[in-house]
Amino acid sequence: MPAVRIPAFAKINLRLDILGKRADGFHELRTIFQTISLHDEIRLKASRRPGITLTVQGNASLATEPVRKNLVYRAVDAVRHELRIGSGVEIELKKRIPAGGGLGGGSSDAVAAMLGYLRLTRKKLSAARMKKIAASLGADVPFFLLGGRALGVNRGDEIYPLKDIPKLHVLVVVPKEIRVATPDAFRWVKAKPLGLTKPATDPKLLQFCALSWSAQGSGLSNDFEEAVFRRHPQLDQIKRALLQRGASEASLAGSGSAVFGVFPSPAMARRAAVGFPHDQAFVCETLSRERYARKMRIAG
Repeated sequence: MPAVRIPAFAKINLRLDILGKRADGFHELRTIFQTISLHDEIRLKASRRPGITLTVQGNASLATEPVRKNLVYRAVDAVRHELRIGSGVEIELKKRIPAGGGLGGGSSDAVAAMLGYLRLTRKKLSAARMKKIAASLGADVPFFLLGGRALGVNRGDEIYPLKDIPKLHVLVVVPKEIRVATPDAFRWVKAKPLGLTKPATDPKLLQFCALSWSAQGSGLSNDFEEAVFRRHPQLDQIKRALLQRGASEASLAGSGSAVFGVFPSPAMARRAAVGFPHDQAFVCETLSRERYARKMRIAG
């Protein structure tokens, strides 16, 4: 039986602004996404058994949850429904990206599974249909159809490509005992209602504004930090430790609980990682859109 292997890369947020709470209960966001080399791996294999068989390694909670709730299952099921495919598929998900860290692991897994399944079945879906499926799975899922550095607006689901920046060396630290649920983080922030004037969403204007957001130095910011750090002071301590160990900047990833630091070199990042023996620490680098597309085999 033919099989396909595909990576699913994590993301960090170089900037995350919470502009306010909308009338529909969601929050208006403006964020800069960036893919990094930390990744899960998905293996898909054609099966004589009907339906979707999914096994998960490396994450006990995901391995025991109802399979139909997993984003990988839901993504492949949506593609099968869209293409009216009845043949079976076996999927193995090897987790390395920590869950509940704000690194987009589940969302990335979903897109990787869709791309891998299309490759396995030698089928195609238009970009518009892929985006529609991705958006139905979660707010940050559409970003992983693009990768690299991108601007996310609306709920973070409206994506605009940004010019890639030189490679950054990143140390991601995730405390083992802390997980932050995104709905909880939004509740802690207590954002004010969004004004009657909706934030600008013209792509050219947004990209122009984003040019002023440096990927390094004072450009790193995250509106979740104050509220999340108040609830989990250990995350603030990790950020301070990253800066003390040589990071030029550090920030919360998404709504947490991962915290990342940007280092001048991979060697400095590796030395800093030794200082977090009780946490999960990952030395990685940013991935440009070109490298991401090549590794995911996404056609330009």
